Amino acid sequence: MTVFTWSDRTRAELGAVLPEALVVLPFGATEQHGPHLATGTDALLATTLAHRAAERAAESSSRDLVLAPCLPFGASDHHLPFGGTLSLTTEVAIAVLTDLARSVASCGGRRLVIINGHGGNQGVCHAAAAAASARYGLSVSVVHYWNLVADHSAAPVPGHAGEFETSLVLAVDPDLVGRPVERIALPETAALPGVDLHDQANWLRIDGYTDRPERASAERGSNWLDEVEKALADRLIALAELP
Repeated sequence: MTVFTWSDRTRAELGAVLPEALVVLPFGATEQHGPHLATGTDALLATTLAHRAAERAAESSSRDLVLAPCLPFGASDHHLPFGGTLSLTTEVAIAVLTDLARSVASCGGRRLVIINGHGGNQGVCHAAAAAASARYGLSVSVVHYWNLVADHSAAPVPGHAGEFETSLVLAVDPDLVGRPVERIALPETAALPGVDLHDQANWLRIDGYTDRPERASAERGSNWLDEVEKALADRLIALAELP
């Protein structure tokens, strides 16, 4: 299998491979990540994992992969009060992602997988995937990369700019990580088992980031990256082989 980078190829080259290839679209965000992480964290991690997993998958799959450019803006309105955030409304984010899927189909693509790097994009991904599949005949899959960490009890997953994400960025590009403030006690947030609660007051209460980022380490981040990369590569191989 060959890994093609969409933006590096001509229309003829893409047209020749897209009908049998799996298109991989990283989907991130540009938003505040507390006082210590860069605003491009979600796009960085989604892109890094997509590229690493695609290269690994290429060693075992018989079908080509096409890496699309990362969509670096997502549904991040809940982070606007903190500054540093470029957000699409939920409705626009769904429309943009659905239009990109439509474009893939119009170019001859039949299989698309969205690698999501932002928690706020989860509903957007599933709404767009359902719409694109029904309207354009695409097979659309969605992967929220943090779900591929095997032992969630050993990692504060997914979190936002907490120990998990901070560790991943330390492993990818430590220059993008500032010194986290040590938290003596975690602010209380409302939560109910089995219930997804959306409450802006929760974000304000925790200053826009979760858990204990000061506990992050590059070593754990590297281990988690390797774990997700391997699991994601396996998914890409399986998705590429679908009829």
